[in-house]
Amino acid sequence: MSFTGTELLNTRKHFETLDGLRGIAAIAVVIFHFMEFAAPKYEDSFIGHGYLAVDFFFCLSGFVIAYAYDKKIKGMKLGHFFKLRLIRLHPMVVIGAIIGLLAFVFDPYSNLYQQYGLKETILMFISGSTLIPYPLVKERYFNLFHLNPPTWSLFWEYMANIFYALLFYRLKKYGLLLLTIGAAILLCYEAEVSGYIGVGWSGENFWGGGVRVLYSFLAGMCVYRFKWMIPNRLGFTVISILLLAALLVPYTEPTAPFADPLIVILYFPLIVALGSGISPKGRAKKSVSSRALYPTRYTWCIIPFYGCS
Repeated sequence: MSFTGTELLNTRKHFETLDGLRGIAAIAVVIFHFMEFAAPKYEDSFIGHGYLAVDFFFCLSGFVIAYAYDKKIKGMKLGHFFKLRLIRLHPMVVIGAIIGLLAFVFDPYSNLYQQYGLKETILMFISGSTLIPYPLVKERYFNLFHLNPPTWSLFWEYMANIFYALLFYRLKKYGLLLLTIGAAILLCYEAEVSGYIGVGWSGENFWGGGVRVLYSFLAGMCVYRFKWMIPNRLGFTVISILLLAALLVPYTEPTAPFADPLIVILYFPLIVALGSGISPKGRAKKSVSSRALYPTRYTWCIIPFYGCS
């Protein structure tokens, strides 16, 4: 899943550091999912808060979409905006669904294909290709998209883009801020009810994903709209360490309902503000270029992680 909007950024400043942070977060979330095999309990994983990387992606998305489109979308037809988004995001969705379909049908370690049959498999493929949720397979925690479970976050990214084009870009600064504060309250409530905010990927916790993307996307927009970009000389390495520190915070059930909202509501927007305030030069710029790290975001999108979310 993409969080840039480079269709309209070719003649504007490009935030190489944010591209690099996206790549670091993508690698972190892949490691988090693989660690679920070795350490099913988050308390036993060294990257127990890796699921929060998705919230960082959403915050990054809000910032960059606002940066790319706020001044241009008023003169753009909605159909054109959605076309640009689909061209940018959807090819890997279809590729991921195809890979997931092949893995599902020819999986030597599972008989789920025989159990669910051809009809349900076709429906799952249509679901995975179109991002229409179809939480069917109970043996895999009712993932929204069984053939490629990680695309649940791209589904919510699509929802955020739709609401941006229809409503969010129209909001005045303080209207946006009030809505963001309301979304933060909802996020705290979700964390209290669910025990953490690693939700939104299953039919059993579907609406939690809407709460997650609502706050983080709006917070990213606020960073841009209020010009909260913080000029600094920390460098990409230091800011990457700051981002990873949040994902490496040890997970415990008693603290998760408090730690998760704290990290997402306050810390991630700060990271975006710091990352957008850096202008890498020379080797540092090359090390965080989107060409080097952006494909890792797509890699995470197309790998079929069965039951890992």
